[in-house]
Amino acid sequence: MAQTDEHIVDIDVSKEMRSSFLEYSYSVIYARALPDARDGLKPVQRRILFQMDRMGLRPDKGHVKSSRVVGDVMGRLHPHGDTAIYDAMVRLAQPFTMRMPLVDGHGNFGSLDDGPAAPRYTEVRMAPGALAMTSSLDEDVVDMVANYDNTYMQPEVLPAAIPNLLVNGSSGIAVGMATNMAPHNLVEVVAGARFLLDTPDASLDELMRYIPGPDLPEGGKIIGLDGVRQAYETGRGIFRTRATAHIENISPRRKGIIFTELPYLVGPEKVIDKIKEGVQSKKLQGIAAVQNLTDRNHGTRLVIEVKNSFNPDAVLADLYKYTPLEESFGINNVALVDGQPRTLGLKDLLRVFLDHRIDVTRRRTQFRLDRAKERLHLVEGLLIAILDIDEVIAVIRSSDDSAIAKDRLMKVFDLSELQAEYILELRLRRLTKFSQIELESEKNELVETIADLTEILGSQTRLFALISEELAQVSRQFGTPRRTVLLEADSRSTPSPRGSLKIEDDPAWVVLSGDGLIARIVTEAEPSRSGPRAAHDAIVSKVFTSNLSQIGVVTSDGSVQRLDVVDIPAIPATEGAPSLTGGAPVAEILLMPKDARVVALISLAEDAPVLGVATAQGKIKRVKPDIPERGAIEIIKLSNDDEVIGARPALDTDQIVLITSNAQLLRFAAKDVRPQGRAGQGVAGIRLPEGEKVVAFGVVPDNDLAAHGVVTVAGAANSLPGTTAGSAKVTPLDRFPAKGRATGGVRAHRFLRGEDTLQLAWVGELPPRAMGQGGKSVELPEVDERRDASGQPLAAVVIAIG
Repeated sequence: MAQTDEHIVDIDVSKEMRSSFLEYSYSVIYARALPDARDGLKPVQRRILFQMDRMGLRPDKGHVKSSRVVGDVMGRLHPHGDTAIYDAMVRLAQPFTMRMPLVDGHGNFGSLDDGPAAPRYTEVRMAPGALAMTSSLDEDVVDMVANYDNTYMQPEVLPAAIPNLLVNGSSGIAVGMATNMAPHNLVEVVAGARFLLDTPDASLDELMRYIPGPDLPEGGKIIGLDGVRQAYETGRGIFRTRATAHIENISPRRKGIIFTELPYLVGPEKVIDKIKEGVQSKKLQGIAAVQNLTDRNHGTRLVIEVKNSFNPDAVLADLYKYTPLEESFGINNVALVDGQPRTLGLKDLLRVFLDHRIDVTRRRTQFRLDRAKERLHLVEGLLIAILDIDEVIAVIRSSDDSAIAKDRLMKVFDLSELQAEYILELRLRRLTKFSQIELESEKNELVETIADLTEILGSQTRLFALISEELAQVSRQFGTPRRTVLLEADSRSTPSPRGSLKIEDDPAWVVLSGDGLIARIVTEAEPSRSGPRAAHDAIVSKVFTSNLSQIGVVTSDGSVQRLDVVDIPAIPATEGAPSLTGGAPVAEILLMPKDARVVALISLAEDAPVLGVATAQGKIKRVKPDIPERGAIEIIKLSNDDEVIGARPALDTDQIVLITSNAQLLRFAAKDVRPQGRAGQGVAGIRLPEGEKVVAFGVVPDNDLAAHGVVTVAGAANSLPGTTAGSAKVTPLDRFPAKGRATGGVRAHRFLRGEDTLQLAWVGELPPRAMGQGGKSVELPEVDERRDASGQPLAAVVIAIG
């Protein structure tokens, strides 16, 4: 028996385990689980998009079988199995997972409750956004590295013209760390990135003006923004996501809670299972049935039928508490920066992306400059050859071979080796007079291009302007409106005790803030006008009613819709001015007409007073609000391009006030306007110059003018809304004399230099309250007794007064 040589090495097991585990950990962190902060992709996702780009699977081409893409990626680039590749590709194609899908899938790519079909049954191609991720790859914009067996080259990172990491988010579990990043809105992220590019020392608060919070693919709501701000500051934070719901009559005698948007990555079947468990364990009461009516044509629609005599508002609060209809999302912004995992805040994420785009743009510009110089060199040689074409031909014909011909051309015409070779390969048809004209034109264009590219490389201002414009183009091409509603606090009252699930017909006030939040205050006392300033406290309309009654909602298209008071979120009664932070946008509760906005809330009681209605084109009408029990009803017939700008109860003893965009105010007696039926068009209220419109409408008691005032906010007509604060003036109403109806009124505000229009005006009981962006209060100037004086500069933009 032959003796074999043995080579036994003694090793320290603990040292070997430590070394092997570190290698494994590094592999998982760097090559599998964590995204690169520059393009926001994990290696497998990057390889999928790169291989699809090499295969020519553009959005304008046909789909190919998923198995073909998976096979090519696995065979050429990715050293792992086909399951991992297909799972990653499926995620890139799911619209409920990605805010902007990068793969266009054809077939069953799964749902929130079910997995996808096998790759042999589905087809894929690149989504339009993926082209922006891989653009300019052939222009030396990123470093190329070898694949796992050194047979192919792949990009270390994609050029990524889209801030993909913030837009689509990411999730992954590595060794000892994990990442969980929320999706955002592309338009907002690009706006924030462009601002940071122009203002490198921008603060977090300034960036959050552009990027206020995540924007989830399926919409829904984010409740409480403190966790979002913490995540933007530190890279870690928690916020709550909540389903979007409204309450409606699903049968003549029964109400239902309709969910149209669910929290991020929560499916209807999961919600139904939890509801069944809650009903069986007695945690949930008042639920008669649950139906999942979700389909591809109508989207999410989960209907929960509420038993009679149960308060749907309280049932909804319990559903949020005990089911996945409200979930927490923990942000953990961990990504690779220079190959190392780092926890990044919002500014860091934007900075890494912008640095990458600066590097990509500079390398692309240098590549194009080099190519333009090379082409110019050849064009100049061709022009020399065409000018002396006979001598060129003679030199070539008299040469024994091409090498000698090349050398003689270089000596006779002072050409470079590249130019000589190019002339030898030239086709005779290029030696025409027309070709010479084309070459001269091309030479001039190349000279201009080289000068422009050289200037970009030599000027940071030009380079940054180019990057900013390219980002703006991406935003215009791929941007979509925000889907997720951001609420600073709970828009529904906290879950009620079991005894209060059945609602009582208590007195209540319904109030509407200047930015469209509506809320219900269960109290008989009228909301206070005094006390400390509160968020969203500029009340533009309010009506006294009760929990089980209905109110009317007047919209700018001239119609009135009924709204059940119990469907309106309740906020606690306070001693000071109410804060509507807990309210909800009217559009979430009421099905609004397209392009319409709410202008007033009115009472629908039988003894409700006559309603005064004013339009932007100066019409005024008084009408009895006799609204049918079902559906919307038109209360004024509008002409083309006209809209209702206000509606108030208007008694014969009241005064009507109209304020126009050219700063004219008209006050006249309400009795001068005879009440009409709903079909009437109204009568002329104020005479308007061409191009002007009515911006404010008020109704005040004839015997109480001194307690009321006028607020006017002036600005420039050509300035973008919300960008210029302008100037404001507060004036007692009794300083304006009464005039006859259908006249031009008197001047109410003297414009300063640069001002030519009233951006906003208001008539009401003093003192007024002004509200800016985000519901924040804005200080108005002191009362000015002068009727036609100029305003005082405002510290912030005012969006509403109440």
